[in-house]
Amino acid sequence: MMDMTRTAKFGIGQVVKHRFFSFRGVVFDIDPSFDNTEEWWLSIPESIRPSKDQPYYHLLAENEETEYVAYVSEQNLLQDDSGDPVRHPQVGEVFDEYEGGIYRMRSNLN
Repeated sequence: MMDMTRTAKFGIGQVVKHRFFSFRGVVFDIDPSFDNTEEWWLSIPESIRPSKDQPYYHLLAENEETEYVAYVSEQNLLQDDSGDPVRHPQVGEVFDEYEGGIYRMRSNLN
């Protein structure tokens, strides 16, 4: 039987941006495959609705107006090469340093 385990393209602490929408964020958790509600998935326009069989990323996200938590499929993410830190107010609760486009997880997380 073929091993269907997929390796996540992006890692915890990596800054990414959305392929279609103008927001970016830092990865703080990864689901190996879709793990949200059917209602959430169906709310995505069918023309851009992603496959459930891929890693999904939890992001501390931001756009021009606000900061929020986003849940995004791997196919809809790209690496953010801007080098700019993420301004989300919870970044400091989860991560320590920001260096070379990557945040380092805090060692004292409970």
